[in-house]
Amino acid sequence: MSIREIFFGLNDFEDDVNDNGGMDMAANFNGLDEFSELQKTQRYIGIMHKIDDVNQGLLVLEHGDSAEYQLIIDCNKLCVDIDKEILNGHNFTRDTYRLKLPELESLVPHPIDYARVLKKIGNETDLTLVDLQGILPSATIMVISITASTTRGKLLTEENLNKTIDACDRVLDLNFAKNKVLDFFESRMKYIAPNLSSLVGSAVAAKLIGSVGGLPALVNMPASNIQLLGAKRRTLSGFSSANSESHVGFFQETAVVQHTPPPLKHGACKLFAYKSILAARVDLARGDGTGNIGRKYRDEISKKIENWQERPPAKLPKPLPVPDLTSKPKKRGGRRLRKTKMRYAITNMKKLVNRMQFGVPEKSSLGDGYGEGYGMLGQAGCGKMRVTVNHSRLAPRVTNMKCKKTEQDRNDATSGLTLSLPLTPVQESSSLIPGQSSYFSKLGTEANEYYWQA
Repeated sequence: MSIREIFFGLNDFEDDVNDNGGMDMAANFNGLDEFSELQKTQRYIGIMHKIDDVNQGLLVLEHGDSAEYQLIIDCNKLCVDIDKEILNGHNFTRDTYRLKLPELESLVPHPIDYARVLKKIGNETDLTLVDLQGILPSATIMVISITASTTRGKLLTEENLNKTIDACDRVLDLNFAKNKVLDFFESRMKYIAPNLSSLVGSAVAAKLIGSVGGLPALVNMPASNIQLLGAKRRTLSGFSSANSESHVGFFQETAVVQHTPPPLKHGACKLFAYKSILAARVDLARGDGTGNIGRKYRDEISKKIENWQERPPAKLPKPLPVPDLTSKPKKRGGRRLRKTKMRYAITNMKKLVNRMQFGVPEKSSLGDGYGEGYGMLGQAGCGKMRVTVNHSRLAPRVTNMKCKKTEQDRNDATSGLTLSLPLTPVQESSSLIPGQSSYFSKLGTEANEYYWQA
């Protein structure tokens, strides 16, 4: 099984169509009017007629009138119902056109764009002859053209194609009706939500309120969800996602976000989402009808975006701290510190080398002032280089250590009178016992007597 069959299930789909002769698909086509019942209702027709009369000036609604308020409430509910009908129509066209080009639903996920592309393509097999510019980006058009040349889909019958295109027309009509309702909202936004209109603009405010079904529903919605209102699902088709803007919806249409650099647009939309809830709460409570709070929030967002774009301050060299000359540094005292100072203290000879007597030339290692000078070393007394020994507290310690070392060396040393001949243990013991003669003692006595007799 190929990869395309795994993802789209073309084998099973085609087998069912071939076995049943397309009867199941034709049965689905009979339910075309099920998703477009809204356009035939009296509520839909009445609201659209009222909006047309207001736009043409035939119906005048005063601000604060109950008729205007009721029309606004009805328009909010109608926008929600239109969105549901558009989704149902998209599902119908997607299921019916899957036999011709099943990959199109994954490449064009947005319902309105899908309907427009479907009407353009129809039963055409060579998509190079179809002009999709202005509907989709160039990268997506290229991917669709390549996919259509390798697809295993089959052509639709004339009847089925007409019903599919009719469904697309109904989806586009519903979208046109929704835009008309939003335009009416936009004209009344200064009275319905003045602070929200001042913050994001009348057009964006109308889309926000119309998409959720009213101002109370917008207030109760989290800011993270408000940020995604109006966001389209994007298909990269294998291209880079560096320039793709995700998690942005209606707030991208505001003037402030449009002039914001691309890396900062996501953060700007998040700020607008937070402030939109606060402005909507003020409008719901009828706190400020002039819109000053919304303008205040917009100025705060603009200043924050400007701060984001400022360059960081240059790093200056850190100066050393000013020394404190008033107080002396605390040093550790005690016997251990004193002994350490005494051990590493300057010697008397070094002190004499560092001194110089006035009017008396110092002696040097090379003579005549060349080499290392000796200072006052050797200038006292008879002129010899001598240093007086000063006994310090450290001297007894060194002396004792030297004495122990000399005694140990003295014990280990051998005198010149020791016998170098090897002796047995019996001979050694006999020589050490007083009064007991040995062979060597007798030999020495005889030799002495013989010498003196001669």
